[in-house]
Amino acid sequence: MTLKNMKVLMLGAGATGGYFGGRMLEAGRDVSFLVREHRAAQLRGNGLLVRSPQGDLRLKPRVLISGHIHETFDLVILACKAYDLEAAMTAIAPAVGPETAILPLLNGLRHFELLDERFGADQVLRGLCSIAVRLDSDGAIEHMSEMHALRFGEIDDRRTSRIEAIEALMQGCKFDGRASFSIQQAVWEKWVMLASLAGMTCLMHANVGQIVVAPEGRALMLDTIDECAAIAAAHGYAPRQHVLDGTRTILTEPGSRAKASMLRDLEQGGKVEADHILGDLIARGAKHGIAAPLLRAAHASLKIHEATLKKPARQKA
Repeated sequence: MTLKNMKVLMLGAGATGGYFGGRMLEAGRDVSFLVREHRAAQLRGNGLLVRSPQGDLRLKPRVLISGHIHETFDLVILACKAYDLEAAMTAIAPAVGPETAILPLLNGLRHFELLDERFGADQVLRGLCSIAVRLDSDGAIEHMSEMHALRFGEIDDRRTSRIEAIEALMQGCKFDGRASFSIQQAVWEKWVMLASLAGMTCLMHANVGQIVVAPEGRALMLDTIDECAAIAAAHGYAPRQHVLDGTRTILTEPGSRAKASMLRDLEQGGKVEADHILGDLIARGAKHGIAAPLLRAAHASLKIHEATLKKPARQKA
């Protein structure tokens, strides 16, 4: 695998996949996008549109549709929601050859285990991204802050030729893409932050600033962070003190409008990653005797939302 001829397949051209894939395409990388028919029509018609403080983009990407892949790729990046993972694995299967590296950008841990089982642990990297983006109704991607970081590494944190090649691929692209040699630690630390943010903002139906000015709001946010951190510590990945301090500061900032993308999905009546982000964390904590009552309350509220999505609409008389 070398930078000169590396072929990249981005599964998904939504907010996250469209942004990072678009930045790589902007830098002249060989990137194709595997998307659904509706998104393919948008991309063929209007192009890949990104509005960003780092510079806007309007590109004409190469678009592939599931079931119509007849080539393999050096790197397959997964930028889908957890509830679409099974379909995503089926969709990328024809693109995965013996030397293909698979880099998932989902949150949590369960997806790594499922991908390892399907494709083999030697082909699946560990990865995460930190970015605030959303997909507008016109199909454009809105990048809402200066942050746009992507980290990746081997399951055992080794420096390998493919990690070096992927890092070289991302150099010169307009985002912070770097290898990590403590990637498992980083994945757990992000999970602590995200589960705390998603759990509290979804449970309270409010952003961080609204929560912390409410009676007991700040204390409840800090208690939720402590629940998540305790579960990570029980698995040998206690958040580093500076990371934990940063999480506490960000999630108790007065006036902050920050809220989890899961809350935006909830507000729009869409599917949510309740089981992948919260349910799996709760289950891992329970194995170590950690009760996590605030996480359980947040998860229960999200499962109620999921139940309403599955309930058939009542017929009018």
